[in-house]
Amino acid sequence: MKEQVKKTFEALFALEDIREVLREALPTGPDPDEERAIREGVARVRTILDDLEAGRGSPAVTKIAGTLDIRDREEAYINIQPIQAAGRLTPEARKALIAYGDGYSTCDACRKPFRLDKITKPPIAAFHEDLAKFLNMDVVRVVPGARRGFQAVASTLVEPGDPVIVSSLAHYTEFLAVEGAGGVVKEVPLSKGNLVTPDAVAAKIEDVRRETGRNPALVMIDHVDYQFGNLHDVAGIAKVAHQYGIPFLLNGAYTVGTMPVDGKALGADFVVGSGHKSMASPAPSGVLAATAEWGPRVFRTTAMTGDLTHRKFGVKEVEMLGCTLMGATLMAMIASFPTVRERTLRWDEELKKSNHFIDGLLAIEGTKVLSEYPRKHTLTKVDTTGSFDTVAATHKRRGFFLSDELSGRGIAGEFAGATRTWKLNTFGLSWKKIRYLTEAFQEIAAKYDLNVRKEST
Repeated sequence: MKEQVKKTFEALFALEDIREVLREALPTGPDPDEERAIREGVARVRTILDDLEAGRGSPAVTKIAGTLDIRDREEAYINIQPIQAAGRLTPEARKALIAYGDGYSTCDACRKPFRLDKITKPPIAAFHEDLAKFLNMDVVRVVPGARRGFQAVASTLVEPGDPVIVSSLAHYTEFLAVEGAGGVVKEVPLSKGNLVTPDAVAAKIEDVRRETGRNPALVMIDHVDYQFGNLHDVAGIAKVAHQYGIPFLLNGAYTVGTMPVDGKALGADFVVGSGHKSMASPAPSGVLAATAEWGPRVFRTTAMTGDLTHRKFGVKEVEMLGCTLMGATLMAMIASFPTVRERTLRWDEELKKSNHFIDGLLAIEGTKVLSEYPRKHTLTKVDTTGSFDTVAATHKRRGFFLSDELSGRGIAGEFAGATRTWKLNTFGLSWKKIRYLTEAFQEIAAKYDLNVRKEST
């Protein structure tokens, strides 16, 4: 299997070498030397494909530019890495990377008003409209990662010294966005089940009002947090924020692109999503959506004029620095979008697969789930202190024994060396892989004499 993967990469790289010859040729066609190079390249590809089909031969290419390892994690392994599962590219996105990899490839047909979201060829303007409909918001922009969405909103709404409500599970980039604007984070405490509740948010707002004599400038809460993968009552939280007249930002880094997200139904003034975490897109990529009320503020255009040249750039949006996500990242995002939009409609099936695997993991005596259970998301935090960590206590490889066993079975992405608390994500795995994954963990447990409960019939 792995040899075929390596041969596939070798064939792709050989085709790129032919492509480079064509790039160097004149528009009128290749010269004799270039024709010869093309024929030699085609012969090389045929040989590689013959080896690939027969499952033989060692790859002649094992590095890119002599230094970069070939990343074959998605081809050679089942990858359960928590932040990578829903960012795995579609075939269409990988093709877009090949075709649009050159720097300003999206700008070939940029015309007035010279702004990214206005480009019609390729259909970037239409993509922005589709994204807004997808999220049920009024206006949307693509940004270089969710963090830039947080930054844009915080920079717009937060003044120095302003308090901002965040979750005790908030991502560090939410903190940085607030700090960059000069604000101060105020964290909402968690319930016993590690959830952020509307009542807790209301109590925190009241604490801030008593302490500062004013409302927080913003409430920013994760739809699903990155630490436990728990689903929070963001609709209830948005309602509380609005009762105090405070705008609400929904951090959908783990939900936009994986499950249905209706921004207006959830009461969001802003929705932030991550392309590389949840929209089958390369990093860095993300989305920032707003309602008609808040869009003109966060997407405001520049009013500055040069003192010597008197130049004006009025069409350029300040928080977007004019244009944001350009080139291959955006094209891959657009290419994946039809699949991403469709897969959100199958979210219930993803949950069934996640719970099937978690149930199988819980069958290993001593294993616990620290996240909500049954699972409401595919990102899960588990505690194997009472199971696999008991093996690590006496194993010569310590906690790395589990990594070794999983790797030997073609499974990657677990926290190397971790056998106490760690996270995983099953999003996008087929039932075939889910069953294989479940059996693999149980086989490892049985190998080291851990008790595995049999399913009742």
